[in-house]
Amino acid sequence: MLYFVPTPIGNLEDITSRSLKLLEEAKVILCEDTRVTKRLLHLLKIKFEISPKTEQFISLHSHNEKEVLAKLDLTMFNDTVLYVSDAGMPAVSDPGCELVLYCQERDIEYDVLPGANALLLAYASSGFCDSKFLFCGFLPHKGSHREDELKKALYSGYISIIYESPHRILKLIDQIVELEPEREIFLIKEATKLHQKIFKGFSKDIKVSLREQNTKGEWVVVIKGEEKEVGTISVKDILELDIPKKQASKMIAKITGKSPKECYNNLL
Repeated sequence: MLYFVPTPIGNLEDITSRSLKLLEEAKVILCEDTRVTKRLLHLLKIKFEISPKTEQFISLHSHNEKEVLAKLDLTMFNDTVLYVSDAGMPAVSDPGCELVLYCQERDIEYDVLPGANALLLAYASSGFCDSKFLFCGFLPHKGSHREDELKKALYSGYISIIYESPHRILKLIDQIVELEPEREIFLIKEATKLHQKIFKGFSKDIKVSLREQNTKGEWVVVIKGEEKEVGTISVKDILELDIPKKQASKMIAKITGKSPKECYNNLL
């Protein structure tokens, strides 16, 4: 059987008793980074006095998932096998989803354990009392695609949660301020770690606060939900546009519910 085991995002004491038991008994561990997993096991062994019996570590990450899965021996799942990502919940902004599908398609029994998760921790800590939220993960690093994704987050109508690196956190806040200087946001840096720090306020004020902060460490940004008001467009507005009749008929069809052909004939 395969178990997806969440790992601490900072504080080792956030590991669960069930996870420790499985980490101790599994002989095969699939992991995002074998070096990180071996280091984690070493620390857990010292802190909780466990005795891992792992005989094989298999690297399985976002760049080699399909290749590795194609070569796996299905009989290995007759024993206890684990999958762990570097920190937090597998398959949530981390590899693991392809492995879940792999199990489902081959009727391999699997179980996902609950555990540490940065996005839920940030959401619960934000004080934004809305039961719906949009998880955006990491935005594209640069270009118009990054701006487009940020706008979707800002104007979705839901609380939006974004992961950001220390190298781009100031850039992200600058971009939010440019679009929404008075949008309320919440930030948590180095969640559960020794130097955890939180910030909450209008984006323009957070920008000022961060100028004097050491931004090293992983960040989670929670943006309070707000819908952007968009003006309505009428058939009259479309007819006043200097565009071909075929294009105009398609636009009119979308707002009237009529067929594009009928709208085109009416224009003629």
